[in-house]
Amino acid sequence: MKDTLDIQGHRGCRGLYPENTIEGYIKALELGVRTLEMDVVVSKDKKVVLSHEPFFNHEISTHPDSTEITEKNEKEFNLYNLTYDKIKTYDVGMKDHPRFPNQTKTKALKPLLSDMFSKIEQYKAGLSREVYYNIEIKRKPEQDNIFHPEVSEFVDLVMQVIVSSDCSDRVTVQCFDHETLRILHSKYPSQKTVMLVEDILPPTKHLDMIGYTPTIYSPDDKLVNPQLVKFCHQQGMLLVPWTVNTPERTIELIQMGVDGIISDYPDMTIEVWEGLQTKK
Repeated sequence: MKDTLDIQGHRGCRGLYPENTIEGYIKALELGVRTLEMDVVVSKDKKVVLSHEPFFNHEISTHPDSTEITEKNEKEFNLYNLTYDKIKTYDVGMKDHPRFPNQTKTKALKPLLSDMFSKIEQYKAGLSREVYYNIEIKRKPEQDNIFHPEVSEFVDLVMQVIVSSDCSDRVTVQCFDHETLRILHSKYPSQKTVMLVEDILPPTKHLDMIGYTPTIYSPDDKLVNPQLVKFCHQQGMLLVPWTVNTPERTIELIQMGVDGIISDYPDMTIEVWEGLQTKK
């Protein structure tokens, strides 16, 4: 078991507060989270917006004129076809979440990445610790120029916001898409990157496909075993699995020696970690 653990709040603390919102990120920091995990998409006017989907997901979104957003029509509310002035009129914090019934409901909008940096850095000034950011570029090749810009522009738009912030040295950029990671590393070689993995391909194959060694290897937690932990550390990569929502699996992963854990319930992760530290 390692002496430190990078506890990351998935989309803030999705089990407790609305995802990818300023309110959720502040709550995560109140709990003691080290790293805020988030997702970004792009609006019609090329603003970088926090959102897991490039459309208004029916599970969390309320149309400003009360028109119902359903699973059948949600993709009609394509963020890449809406200006940010329009996007911010939708609420994403008041609807009861069918999979997270204990979420605190609060009025919230999809914030700009730049506004998130500004507000969290201001809030951080009152803390006695540093705050880190893990930003996922939500790019799928078949959705280029439909739900988001083509990959090079997408990377540039995100990096422009990161570089212009005062916290770029505390940012990692993650993606499942290999092409995005290759372009990101080629154009911005000093940027720390995270390879997200959800399939059973061997890690050597994934590394061959991007052509470099990322800072962090971040697989679905079901893929993690002691052999993978050993491999990542031999390659000089940190291993941070997602999304770990039970105490039992949290304990198993910590005992394997993972470097961090991403969870919808970071309060649970913190409680488990502190309990193990006390026993040690």
